[in-house]
Amino acid sequence: MTKPAAQFEPLALAVLTVSDTRTPETDTSGDLLVARLEGAGHRLVRRQIVKDDVYQLRKVVSDWIADEEVQGILTTGGTGFSGRDSTPEALSVLFDKHIEGFGELFRQVSVEDIGTSTVQSRCLAGLANRTVIFCLPGSNNACATGWDRIIQEQLDARHRPCNFVGQVRR
Repeated sequence: MTKPAAQFEPLALAVLTVSDTRTPETDTSGDLLVARLEGAGHRLVRRQIVKDDVYQLRKVVSDWIADEEVQGILTTGGTGFSGRDSTPEALSVLFDKHIEGFGELFRQVSVEDIGTSTVQSRCLAGLANRTVIFCLPGSNNACATGWDRIIQEQLDARHRPCNFVGQVRR
């Protein structure tokens, strides 16, 4: 018996921009992620800009993880080595499971665009309370690379052999 083809399932996603300087008018990487996720058929259910502060980041993301409506979170910013970059330290402790392959694959595909500078990307991903979380660097190019080359397929139930749609809460 042949298994029926999977159908696209729109997910409820949140976008968090981590920055000490961006405003709603200048948040181009957040805008890019919103355009990409909506263009793919998903729904934006939360969006916020938060200062690059460990405890503010944890509060917002913890609230979204606990929110029954949010199935996935995309963050942009705070993943580098600058003095206040703290997304990995803030969010990795919230993960029930780490998705190690995301950071590895992101750096592998990024080397085509930025060469060895990709070693300074500390992007990461994980699952927490059946919410998938992808943490991307703050540049538009990095967000486009992450969405176009990895995340879009992983948030599509039709992608085989596996994707994260079955791992998120329903």
